[in-house]
Amino acid sequence: MDKENALQLIQRLSNANGISGFEDEVTAIFSEAIRPYGKVIEDHMRNVYVKRNENTGNQLVVQLDAHSDEVGFMVQAIKPNGMLRFVTVGGWVRANIPAHKVRVRNRDGKYIPGIIASTPPHFMTAEEKKRLPEIADMMIDIGATSAEEAVQEFKIEVGAPVVPDVDFTFLAEKNLLLGKAFDNRIGTAVMAEVLHELAGTDLNVDVVGTLSAQEEVGERGAQVAVKKVGPDLSIVFEGAPADDTVMPDYMIQTGIRRGPMLRHFDSTIIVNPRFQKYCLDIAEARGIPTQRSVRSGGGNDGAVINLYQGAPTVVISVPVRFAHTAYCFVAYEDFVSAVNLTVEILKSLDAEKIGSF
Repeated sequence: MDKENALQLIQRLSNANGISGFEDEVTAIFSEAIRPYGKVIEDHMRNVYVKRNENTGNQLVVQLDAHSDEVGFMVQAIKPNGMLRFVTVGGWVRANIPAHKVRVRNRDGKYIPGIIASTPPHFMTAEEKKRLPEIADMMIDIGATSAEEAVQEFKIEVGAPVVPDVDFTFLAEKNLLLGKAFDNRIGTAVMAEVLHELAGTDLNVDVVGTLSAQEEVGERGAQVAVKKVGPDLSIVFEGAPADDTVMPDYMIQTGIRRGPMLRHFDSTIIVNPRFQKYCLDIAEARGIPTQRSVRSGGGNDGAVINLYQGAPTVVISVPVRFAHTAYCFVAYEDFVSAVNLTVEILKSLDAEKIGSF
């Protein structure tokens, strides 16, 4: 694996603006990266499909999937004083929203800076200072002083997408990635790197990659993509929330620097236990670190794909500290392990093995 090229791709994907429904920048970066490895098409939902150059068309189909969208916000209304009222897109906790810098897309397609603000403490009562503001009480300040200025000069419209304003940083001494949207730009990068690593390799299965849109608002893109692909088996890549900062040691199942996490169960999917065991056995045989999890909540595109004709599905997740906030950490070694494990799985698959799951 070329580390410099991989980091450049992760940086571009992390920095890209792409809340659910507005994934255009992400799909363009991904399509450019994987075009040498297969036929690439994009549908009207902004799902991207890539069929490997080496596919024969008469083998069982393995679908690789990652989602392109990130959590963010959308402008709901413009107040008379020029402040922007907004709603959340995807899962946010109120405590993680105020006082962050954001980028707001204007009608020219340019992202301009803003600040998520609420009533300054100087004008709060003692009781108000003890409470978290409701989202409806927060606002985005772009520097306008009237609605007319916001609309006419800043060119802001109702429905404008908003993303956290965060630039990717690679902490070389610690081999750590710091940036936004690793849920799921890191999974997107894993899928791109897998296709790169397998370029020119003949497999006993046909591989179709799907970069699915709108996962954060209900796996909507995956519902369309799986029907077009019709997979016999699937591997889903995610950037899963790391738990090593909040759980006791015995409950840590998604810690950074411990390898990708393969979940057995969450609120949307029970992964095929035979395929799961097969993947974990390969990881052990190849010396690739992995983690296993059982979750009481959560959800992912794998649930949608698994329900389509019962295609056996596993979810390979790179641990992401502080997912669904403006700033996230990922260990580069976990990214590498996810790529290596997937490559080994795909090289080993054939119709007989898939039939055994």
